[in-house]
Amino acid sequence: MKAIIPLAGKGTRMRPLTYHTPKPLLKVGGRPILSYLLDDVMALGVEEMVFVVGYLQDVLRDFILSEYPGITAHFVVQEVQDGTAGAVALAEPYIDEDLFILFSDTLFDADLGLVQRLPDDVAGVLWAKEVEDYQRFGVIVTREDGTMERIVEKPSEPISKLANIGVYYIRDHKLLYEGIHHTLRSEPGKGGEFFLTDAFQFMVDQGARLRTAPVAGWYDCGKPETLIETNEHLLRTTRGGVQEGASVVGAEIVEPVRIEAGAHVHGGRIGPNVTIEANANLVGSVLSNTLVGAGSQLEDVRLTDSLLGDRTRLQGVRGSVNLASDSVVEAG
Repeated sequence: MKAIIPLAGKGTRMRPLTYHTPKPLLKVGGRPILSYLLDDVMALGVEEMVFVVGYLQDVLRDFILSEYPGITAHFVVQEVQDGTAGAVALAEPYIDEDLFILFSDTLFDADLGLVQRLPDDVAGVLWAKEVEDYQRFGVIVTREDGTMERIVEKPSEPISKLANIGVYYIRDHKLLYEGIHHTLRSEPGKGGEFFLTDAFQFMVDQGARLRTAPVAGWYDCGKPETLIETNEHLLRTTRGGVQEGASVVGAEIVEPVRIEAGAHVHGGRIGPNVTIEANANLVGSVLSNTLVGAGSQLEDVRLTDSLLGDRTRLQGVRGSVNLASDSVVEAG
């Protein structure tokens, strides 16, 4: 199997953090979002991947090549942001077998290994999650056997509550690309974009059986508020704790927290839902629902619902802030 991972977006909803850091490399639970995705795919034995890059592409290339040397990585550039179908189309020269397609806006708890147990007549799998606010998503209408009948973007009527989460396995790669080319020849959709889901609809219309599969959890990383919520999930499950080598003196700790080795916390109150990365130094500060980047310096701050990039320096700040790496804010 191979994998296609589109990474070309500008991450405008996460500005200013994404002015210098690609959105897939923003950290949650102390790790880049992309790392969780790559680990899941590599665990299935997938070693060859196509990365669709654009914005801050050199930063992404450097990260993937240095942190994941075991991946056979191909990089293609999406010069024009023409949608998900346009992104996946660029990877076609490298695709000659079954593949995963994964988008880096979300983390998920799912059994990807089921692709190794599929009946021969199944052309692919779309992972989905039942939601109440179905109007916000593309939803999958299924047949009685659980295979896709159609996908409807942001329906006004509750025809389905099964939200498409952007994780796919396609066995019939040739039919997929027929669908993509058909989509690219059609009129673009909203915002002038071409959607990969239209290619899936083409496959179904040609008789392909695309199975839906459930996810136990689906955690959005695409907006500041949802990234903070996802951080809390990770701290409560797998990523929480005060690491050996962290220094906490005279501070109240309210779980869940993650305080990494090399971080120093003197006084104040930390938590709930706070990640403090390595070598950060906090003095007399009160934080909740906040992620603090590596090497940051905070003195006498009171923050909630905040995201701080690496090496930020804050003094006397109150409220909620989102700051890019190397920012300096001192209250008067």
